[in-house]
Amino acid sequence: MPVAERLAARTLELIDIPSESHGEAALAAHIASVLRSGGAEVVDLGDSCVLAYPKDTRPRVLLAGHLDTVPAQDNLPGRIDETRVHGLGASDMQGALAVMLELVLAKAPYAALFFPREELPSTESALTPLLERETLDYDFAVVMEPTDNEIHAGCVGNINATWVFRGRSGHSARPWHADNAIHRAAIGIAALASAPILPVTFEGLTFYEAASVTRVDGGIAMNVIPETCTAHVNFRYAPGRTPEQAEDRLRELTSGLGELTITGNSGSGAVATDHPVARRLIEVGALRVAPKQAWTPVAEFAAAGYPAINLGPGAPAQAHRRDESIEIAALARSYEVLEALGR
Repeated sequence: MPVAERLAARTLELIDIPSESHGEAALAAHIASVLRSGGAEVVDLGDSCVLAYPKDTRPRVLLAGHLDTVPAQDNLPGRIDETRVHGLGASDMQGALAVMLELVLAKAPYAALFFPREELPSTESALTPLLERETLDYDFAVVMEPTDNEIHAGCVGNINATWVFRGRSGHSARPWHADNAIHRAAIGIAALASAPILPVTFEGLTFYEAASVTRVDGGIAMNVIPETCTAHVNFRYAPGRTPEQAEDRLRELTSGLGELTITGNSGSGAVATDHPVARRLIEVGALRVAPKQAWTPVAEFAAAGYPAINLGPGAPAQAHRRDESIEIAALARSYEVLEALGR
């Protein structure tokens, strides 16, 4: 069977095994079974983490991909047409898992790491605890996030915070006897919204730092002036800024208004395009290099001391959509580039 058809069929096979976050065990078991049946060495690392590589090899490059998808949106089971595979997780990232699996079965000189819960907040990550408890002896990691078969280097850090504004409750007919917490929040949110998006050039790539209010909660009744209002803030920060510096920057942006509490801070990922493996990958695939304007497990690998880049067949614009799909040609392109690197 031609490689493109094989990859498309494998992608559909993986799509049709539901694997929403916290429900990845069946897919992990299926992938392990397929790889064992194909003669690969398979190691169960616990917590639905599976490591596989061709027997009697010692690969130096690790391919990594997450097993989980976001919740289904009436997009299961999947289907194949002439040019695309359709279904939940097709681009993010069951197509990439199919490429990883088929490369190991073809005895390409790679190890493949499959892990769960990437689509959840980083506090629920399975990868960071794995990297803390296991020593993975590899020189370089390719995280196969959707990149349209471009190298997306580094990744931005990601802070989540609550921003609480306090006032004094009262009757809405006599608001001068009260202190409206929502009005206080509006002043703070307007100030944050006026802050410009900041371009930051790091290792020759331009990332963008941006703070956004993603949710606002306040009020208890139509005729009661609210005494509290809580905004949820998300801040994306560039490589080169430490997590502590990023928190200080967010406090500057919120101007000392309200009470800011950091609830999560996932560090940025280093740009590793100067690594010999990355340079060789760029060369053999004639690959475009762009900054990763999102958080990915590259940051977790970097924190554990493993240089890593993002490269995968999925399209970022397709991720998490109800009509999610992936080009069959993109699957074949990803496979061919990695196969060429391994020669």
